[in-house]
Amino acid sequence: MSAENKLVEGAKAPAFKVLDQDGKKVSLADYKGHKVILYFYPAASTPGCTKEACDFNDNLNPFKKAGYTVLGISPDAPAKLLKFKENQDLNFSLLSDSDLEVHKLYGAYGTKSMYGRTYEGVIRSTFAIDDKGKITLALYNVKATGHVAMLRKLLGI
Repeated sequence: MSAENKLVEGAKAPAFKVLDQDGKKVSLADYKGHKVILYFYPAASTPGCTKEACDFNDNLNPFKKAGYTVLGISPDAPAKLLKFKENQDLNFSLLSDSDLEVHKLYGAYGTKSMYGRTYEGVIRSTFAIDDKGKITLALYNVKATGHVAMLRKLLGI
């Protein structure tokens, strides 16, 4: 992924409108006046993504106390997201970006490499967005395990 695709702190968070796990339209504008943690993950119900989602779920209260709403976003269809949410008893919304449009707007999709192989895919990324719609933290290539604790530390939560 080229650096020019990456968002930086202070940038306006790109607007989007997608479906959530219930097939309801959700847009970033719905959260105007509220702070948001928007995290991008490759696929629901995979081991790493499940660990990450459960970490966010276990830390919802501290995020809420700090005024943040947590939203997860992946290329999965709403029905798969609903099953994932129910199976893991998640208490936050999961968003479907099946055409990867939002992923690309946020620089969370691009060239990756694993075991010497280069391919296109979701770049696990997390963004903190303030109540005015500005990016206050942009983290790319985060690890599924331990990144929620790192995020809390960076945000002072």
